[in-house]
Amino acid sequence: MIRINLIALFTFLIVTNATAQVVVWNLKSLKEAKEKNSPKIRMIIKEADSKLDKTLITVVDKELTPSSGDKHDYMSMGRYWWPDPTKIDGVPYIRKDGKSNPEIEKLDRYPLSDFATSVESLALAYYLTDNEKYAEKAVTNLKIWFINEDTKMNPNMNYGQTIPGINNGLGRGEGILDTYSFFEMLDAVKILKKSQAFTIEDQLAIEDWFKTYVNWLQTAPVAAEEQAAKNNHGTAYDVQLVRYAIFIGNNQLAKKIANNFAKNRLFTQIETDGSQPLELARTTGLGYSTFNLTHFLDMSQMAKTLDIDLLNKESQDGRSILKAVDYLVQYVNKPQSAFPYQQIKDWEGVQEKLRWQLYRVDKILGKAVYQKYYKDKLKIVKSGIVVY
Repeated sequence: MIRINLIALFTFLIVTNATAQVVVWNLKSLKEAKEKNSPKIRMIIKEADSKLDKTLITVVDKELTPSSGDKHDYMSMGRYWWPDPTKIDGVPYIRKDGKSNPEIEKLDRYPLSDFATSVESLALAYYLTDNEKYAEKAVTNLKIWFINEDTKMNPNMNYGQTIPGINNGLGRGEGILDTYSFFEMLDAVKILKKSQAFTIEDQLAIEDWFKTYVNWLQTAPVAAEEQAAKNNHGTAYDVQLVRYAIFIGNNQLAKKIANNFAKNRLFTQIETDGSQPLELARTTGLGYSTFNLTHFLDMSQMAKTLDIDLLNKESQDGRSILKAVDYLVQYVNKPQSAFPYQQIKDWEGVQEKLRWQLYRVDKILGKAVYQKYYKDKLKIVKSGIVVY
């Protein structure tokens, strides 16, 4: 996928202060790749070209309507929930962990992801070419999702990851994970600010949307569920709230959450041996452990912009991000039989994701601690174009 294989090339920026325009992408690496006329750059532009004529599917286009009666409310369905075969109507749905129900494709999860990815691709192409046509399309898509009265999404996740037959149509805290797609997209928004197509009014409208969403994240009952989550969902909640707080200029809130992150998330989820029990308990234990590690590193990267070092933070009994990394390393490039927990699908795909995270840790640390685990194994690195 373009987002994994290309945009991932530019996601390891460590900026020096919280007022920087971008938090995730490495614009210096992008510039260097542009000057070399890298094939990867040409692929990013090609991908953006494919999005110029595409019309977004919006939240109001879904067939179903949330129980609020307002299609502007985002709605998705719990990924691992299926009709109960013992019931005539199938409800309430039952959980099959690790097995995705294709019904999720009928609602807003994939349209939201497609929207965010389109803005990222178009903004990158604009940055690389200075061609306004990419910015114009990206801004059009931003207006569709956040501004236009006929199509915009309401700034809440009250109906995210609903389960048919449960909770009277309301969503669950887990649904907030769906907006993680905005994490990198907000760097694209910052890049677009120099475009003539992106007016001050548009920029302020999007910032207002996120101000409202930040307030919802801190006050809504559904959001409180996610904040209280003890696993990767709680981690992702903190990461998102910090990212959005930085975007709207609320660095006080961002620093508060980042300063408490080690105590609230790292030291409660990582054992002294580095394992993550709540993730290992899943039917895709290595996948979820890697997934949560990705969130840990996302927060560590952002915290660095706030002059907070989380990567090297360690509890008195030795719990830390790096300890979690060392635990997972023992299963890298090993057969599935070496893993003593369940991973019912995608062993090789998870291996690749984990190798990327090890590469990422080395770039954050500034030294090749884990290089032997990913050297000559990452497809993009093999191309000879390393632009981190």
